[in-house]
Amino acid sequence: MVGKILIVDDVATNRIVMKVKLAAAGYTPLVASDGASCLDIAMRELPDLILLDLTLPDMSGLRVLEALRAEPLLRHVPVVMVSANQDAAARCAAFRSGADEFLQKPLEDQVLLARIRSFMRARDQVEGFSAHHDGIAILGLAENSASFCQPGVIAIITARSDVTLKLRRELAPHLCDRMLAMTAEQAMTEGLHPSAAPDIFLIESDLSGPGSGLRLMSELRSRTHTRHAAFCVQTSPGSAISAAVAFDLGAHELVTQSISAEELAVRLVRLLARKREADSMRASVQDGLRLAMIDSLTSLHNRRYGMAQLAAIADISRRSGQEFAVMLVDLDRFKSANDRWGHAAGDAVLIEVADRLTRNLRNGDLLARIGGEEFLIALPDTSLNDARAIAERLCHAIEEAPVRIGDLAAPQVTVSIGLASSADIAMPNIKDALSDLMERADRALLHAKSAGRNQVTTSRSAA
Repeated sequence: MVGKILIVDDVATNRIVMKVKLAAAGYTPLVASDGASCLDIAMRELPDLILLDLTLPDMSGLRVLEALRAEPLLRHVPVVMVSANQDAAARCAAFRSGADEFLQKPLEDQVLLARIRSFMRARDQVEGFSAHHDGIAILGLAENSASFCQPGVIAIITARSDVTLKLRRELAPHLCDRMLAMTAEQAMTEGLHPSAAPDIFLIESDLSGPGSGLRLMSELRSRTHTRHAAFCVQTSPGSAISAAVAFDLGAHELVTQSISAEELAVRLVRLLARKREADSMRASVQDGLRLAMIDSLTSLHNRRYGMAQLAAIADISRRSGQEFAVMLVDLDRFKSANDRWGHAAGDAVLIEVADRLTRNLRNGDLLARIGGEEFLIALPDTSLNDARAIAERLCHAIEEAPVRIGDLAAPQVTVSIGLASSADIAMPNIKDALSDLMERADRALLHAKSAGRNQVTTSRSAA
């Protein structure tokens, strides 16, 4: 869990001591003595976390924090404010300005290191999202934080219903989010639907015994629908729960029951913002992975994914001794139809053809769009005779009904199919074998076109 941590403190002794402690824990410490040098180093080094003193010689820590949050490359870097100030108003102001944590001096080593570990784990939860988002920011395409978001959902779980209701009443003036009163049993047994799962769980640390709230949190973090929720643990007076243990078990926030409703609310607001940032970045990575495999027009697999899957099918065939078939499917006279009806109509035809092909193939068959109007089909564990029957069925499925395009006259669409079988090629080398197989299917497709279109030709008959 190596990471760069920027220490910003105007006292040299504090910087040196903290630098030694973080280096001993395996981190790479950077140091700054004032706000200006903090901003300069942060822009050059892009640290993974910043320990920022509230009081600096040239500007306040809050001004530095606001400048960090205004910079796209640093907007998502966790910032831990540190101060000897015990004023609740100062803590609230820090969280409103974008702080992720506020720790009082003197810092407790184990709590600080556990808090740093929790932030580093959050950073690593979505592998590669930092590079993806930073790349967008470098290009100047990063979006500013949304000025309006739908209210979040906060589940409050305490040992007593009257305590839960009291928390809801006290938080209500400070939050626009929906608050649910929930028991531990309800959280575990209701099978929360992903669209209705709480964004935040506020859990009392000692529900039915010491540490039972932490055990509930650990269980919820292991469940599919709640693993990406944020967790705020509230400790009871006299609780023996260690802050370091709570953070290491996955808590994102740790508060005491003595905290004011206003401060708890601003902490929850900041926690919800961090959770939504992580959700957004995770979604962007998932979208990128999806787009790397999917053709955006037809929602079929694209050429890159199709060829990779074809190689996997060929490898299985070589090891099992089962033959497989490959088809190249091409729309007939698509260019002239495109010119006559327009590109929007052409897109509608491609979408409909893709749908008909999909509906007439088996589970486990591969279908990919590999060119403008060309499709690749691979049929695992299929003989040439069976593959030809499937190809004939596909031709009929495309031809049997015109494609409806809004109010326009429905054009008749047909396809030509070139078919080749792995039984006709040697398979010592997958790459060479697939090249040979695709070439045979392509020759068969050209033969089908030259012979009048709207038909199936096998590589054997085209030879």
